[in-house]
Amino acid sequence: MLTPPRTVVRRAGGLYALERALQRRGFRYVAGADEAGRGACAGPLVAAAAVLPEGRRGEIDELADSKLLTPAARERVYRAVVEQALAYAVVVIPADEVDARGLHVCNLAAMRRALASLSTRPDYVLTDGFGVDGLGVPGLAVWKGDQVAACVAAASVLAKVTRDRIMVELDGRYPGYGFAEHKGYITAEHTAALERQGPCEEHRFSYVNVASISGRAGSPPRARRPIGVGRVESRKRTTPLESTVGVALGEQPRPPASVGEDVAMEGGVR
Repeated sequence: MLTPPRTVVRRAGGLYALERALQRRGFRYVAGADEAGRGACAGPLVAAAAVLPEGRRGEIDELADSKLLTPAARERVYRAVVEQALAYAVVVIPADEVDARGLHVCNLAAMRRALASLSTRPDYVLTDGFGVDGLGVPGLAVWKGDQVAACVAAASVLAKVTRDRIMVELDGRYPGYGFAEHKGYITAEHTAALERQGPCEEHRFSYVNVASISGRAGSPPRARRPIGVGRVESRKRTTPLESTVGVALGEQPRPPASVGEDVAMEGGVR
């Protein structure tokens, strides 16, 4: 069997070059997935997936890695992604589930769930940083994917804006921590509030800083959350913070591919 010719995607080609190269190889619907909140010690982990239209219909003004945009620009891009995307999905994993299952497991499951929930089934999947198994379609893990691929950047904006809105809401329910400002990340102000008030149920007790302040640092990470504080097995909440969706069938994970100035793909399939 003949091997397809090597496809080289140059970073200078812009944010849409990788998707267009895949589409030229026959992968019409390219989905991107990303998460927000991985490094936070409070609040949910949020993952999102998006499929943008082909050609100019899929181009979105100001689209970029969500971390490089101002809050106002993120809101504008969020609205544009929701309006223009062929399909998008957002999955929210609450803090107690992160504690119970582990961060990396939840991160993979959330992106897998978001991709499985897309109303348009992707032909190819691009993920930010590391591969996601259980998709049933070929994919590529792209280093700094939210700065390289438009669909990943769109997913990063969906995830970031959704999570920021949740943290602003949590700031009203749990005053004194400054969730609306630092969004649950480990800033000096957040650490001072933790030391002053102790953790609330939206904190991740599996994280060393929270466990240390709560006096549970000597327990294994998944056993640090006190009984009765937002335990996954006993909770009965019905708020949007608990929304998750089904998990797709599994397959072996793919190792990530580092992207420097150029990205090389062997026939667009891994």
